[in-house]
Amino acid sequence: MGDPGDRSVEESLAGRQIALIDLLDRLLNGGAVLTGDVVLSIADVDLVHINLRAVIRSITPDGPAPW
Repeated sequence: MGDPGDRSVEESLAGRQIALIDLLDRLLNGGAVLTGDVVLSIADVDLVHINLRAVIRSITPDGPAPW
């Protein structure tokens, strides 16, 4: 079970509207990893299986580039 303080934070955020730009700003500041699988099949025979993975993060002049 979580801390009772966590529940009050969740409840306070539940009724709050967040602008899309604020959501994107938070996402890019912390970074995110997107994963997914795509399977193309015919008659229950898998023909193509693709694993997708993407890291989304903002790059600033202060921090080094990941490549």
